[in-house]
Amino acid sequence: MSDHLFDLPWLVADIGGTNARFGLVTAPGAQPGHVRVLTGAEHDSLPEAVAAYLDTIEGGVRPGAGCVAVAGPIDGDRYRLTNSPWAGSVRELGLPYTGLLNDFEALAASLPYLDGEGDLVSLGGPPPSRGVKAVLGPGTGLGVAGLVPAGDDWVPVPGEGGHVTVPVLDARDLEIVRVLHTQGVAHVDAEHLLSGPGLVRLHRTLAVVNGVTAPELTASDIVARLDDTLCAETIEVFCGLLGSFAGNVALTLGAKGGVYIGGGVLPRIVDRVRASDFRARFEASPNLAGYLSAIATTLIVAPQPALTGAAAWLTRQSAKELIA
Repeated sequence: MSDHLFDLPWLVADIGGTNARFGLVTAPGAQPGHVRVLTGAEHDSLPEAVAAYLDTIEGGVRPGAGCVAVAGPIDGDRYRLTNSPWAGSVRELGLPYTGLLNDFEALAASLPYLDGEGDLVSLGGPPPSRGVKAVLGPGTGLGVAGLVPAGDDWVPVPGEGGHVTVPVLDARDLEIVRVLHTQGVAHVDAEHLLSGPGLVRLHRTLAVVNGVTAPELTASDIVARLDDTLCAETIEVFCGLLGSFAGNVALTLGAKGGVYIGGGVLPRIVDRVRASDFRARFEASPNLAGYLSAIATTLIVAPQPALTGAAAWLTRQSAKELIA
């Protein structure tokens, strides 16, 4: 490998279906700086977006390494975004070394570095512990990952848990799924309802369930109109479904170290989430309610946590390279 494999600065990126977030790391262990958020639809490809970002850095910069987190499945150096046409190989970025992670794998990697009220808000349960952790979150899609302790270190575990079947607990949940079936959605997975687009779909479906006419609203509109009865019900149902889903993830991973909720939707309505039945639905297991009640649920409110995770991953890889 080249002696310049990990020359600084390092490029870190968090690529979602809507936005592409970038930053530069100037020292191992440092937080990303020069953070910029670009709109994905304004660029034809990831390499074009990277070039556009680097053009914003005064004086020009040539990163010696990079770590790119993408919202979609990865295979070696290749990626395909689930909710965007972007696909290809990170080798096309032309950096000496580029790591590729799933976006929630990067978010999981950030968890040991998030602390305090500016980063985390409790949604119930005891304080998080060092055991296995889970992280999930609604954005353009629904991401899921785990974080497993390994000695003094941590190992992120990516997955595609957002595509499991939506959790159905009560009669209203069943009616929502029934309406979606009549509209041609044969298999309602969790992401269909627990995401930004899912929030819009849920609002539209609840209008049908309630027999009312509702305007077409964006996810931001729904979150901003909680004085509207249907919007308030949409958020309540959303939080309840998310609680059930989070409980399923906790049981699947044995996440006694805590379940963390990321994504861009919930930090805007923290008080409403706390007042919802999110936590009650999280614990609503007929056989393991006690198991779940001992698990912390925590909302991530840090502004760009996946960039922090990508930076931590690069620092770890750099240290391994020095030892090798």
